[in-house]
Order: sequence, then structure tokens, then C-alpha cells
Amino acid sequence: MTRIAHVSDLHVLDLREVSPLRFLNKRVTGWANLRFKRKHVHKPEALARVLEAVHDAKPDHLVVTGDLTNLALEREFEAVRRILAEVVRMPKEQVSIIPGNHDAYTRGSAKSGRFSSFFHDFTASDRPALAAKLPVGNFPFVRFVGDDVALIGLSTAVPSLPMFAGGALGRPQLEALGRILADPEVARRVPVLLGHHPLHLPPTLWKRISQGLADSASLLEVLGRLERVFYLHGHLHTRLERTLPTRAGAVTIFGATSASLLESDPHRRAGFNLYDFDRRSVKARAFVLPEAGEGAFEERALPFVA
Repeated sequence: MTRIAHVSDLHVLDLREVSPLRFLNKRVTGWANLRFKRKHVHKPEALARVLEAVHDAKPDHLVVTGDLTNLALEREFEAVRRILAEVVRMPKEQVSIIPGNHDAYTRGSAKSGRFSSFFHDFTASDRPALAAKLPVGNFPFVRFVGDDVALIGLSTAVPSLPMFAGGALGRPQLEALGRILADPEVARRVPVLLGHHPLHLPPTLWKRISQGLADSASLLEVLGRLERVFYLHGHLHTRLERTLPTRAGAVTIFGATSASLLESDPHRRAGFNLYDFDRRSVKARAFVLPEAGEGAFEERALPFVA
């Protein structure tokens, strides 16, 4: 059995010594969102409690599915590294991290490879030659965890216009994923994909354009020959389980909420998911921060979404 903990959407904020000139782009709308909404619901103390609980759960591996930061600022990335080192206290070989749209918030942060410069050691691959070279780093990466699991980290993070938060993989990454899935060692294991954006398309056209994964259909096509595959994501700030059929079988999808979100709805409130994988089955559970912020985490089943 292989135990994997899953957190997402940390949304760490650090505006110390940031020049006002760095807000003359999409960050100005991000700042407005922070000023009037996000900073009131995303709390560092909630994140610290969640990550401490992850440490106490003693997983074999931790995955973080993007949106580590709010505005893709250097100090935010530095703060995330510090929090992981001080609170999670797991070796880098046991932690896999992918970027979210907030980690490529502006064209400058994406083109400069800022995410990769801070987290390349959390994306080290057991099959580096099979990856595509992207501005945010080399993706997909593969990590063999235990005897059963092949973790495959994708990047759906692309810069976008204000008020838009969609993602895309792109043809080079999809082609690289096909090569990775054909690798004999990957093929003998349970493939567990990591992506920030959900694989299913949102229900309305506006949300598909503004929040969805643009090439989700192409990703499903690549996965279509697999009988059994898992996809872990964040972005929606809600925990969920769903299944999407493919030509040969199905994709089981698990979504994690924001690890820093204080919210009355238990499906959205901060916490982490825990998965026990073997070659035949998976047991998925959510651990939810108590609404009062104190006391033991509440163990719950992930809500199934048809």
C-alpha cells in the first residue's frame, strides 16, 4: 500500500517590499480581490494547522496541486519553501509540487521560469528525458512512489488576462505524456496524474472559458487507452470525487479544497485528502479543519459528484 497526502491552493501572500510598479499588470485586479475578499478567508494559521496534520499523518508522499502563491512574487515562493521545510518536514524526494495559474500570474513570472527556479527540486523526474521543456519547467515529471504508484506531474499553468483563470497543457506536454504512459515501468504501476485545473469542463460557457482546462478533451484522448487512471487536482476550492469514462475504462478524479480556506461549508473548508493506493483499489478520505479552528480534524468521505 502507498499512502499519498494531497493539499492544494495554499495561496500564500507576502507583499513586503514590493514596488507599486509591479502592480501595473494583472496583479492590480489580484490586489483588489485580496483587499476585499481573499485575505479575509485565506488564513496562514489555517494552512499551518493543515500542514502540521499532514506531517502527523505520516504519508509516503505529499502532493501539492498548485496555487502555492497569490501573485507569483518571489517573496511568496520563498515563504512557501520555508513553510514546507518548517511545518511539513518531509524530504524533497517525498514531496511533489506542480504550479497553478496563480504561480504563473503574469507573463513575466511565467516567462522567467520563476516557479521552476524555486521548486525544481520538487519536480525532479525519474524519466527526465521524456519531459517537454516549458517556461515553468520540464513537464510532465514522473516519480515512482512505493511499489505501486507512478506520480505524473502536469503543468496547466499559463498566464491569462484579468478575470480569467483557465489553464492549458499544450501539444508538447500532451505528446510527452503519451511517451511517459508508454514507458514499461510506468505501465506496470497505477498512474496518478497531478493537475491544477479540473479535468471535467465547467457547466457554463463562461466558466469553461474563464476557469476550465482548454485541452481537457485532448488529455482524455491520451488517457483513453488506459483501463484505470487517477487525476488529482485543485483550483475549485472544493473537495470532490467524480468519474469520467474513457474508451478503455475510466478516470477517477479527486479534488482537494484550498488548504488555507476558512469556510463554513465542510466541502470547502481547509483540510487535506489522504489516499491509500494499491494495484487493485484506492481508499480516499478527507480530513477537515474544525469550523472553530481548534480540536481534531474531522474525517469525511469525499463527496461524489455525478
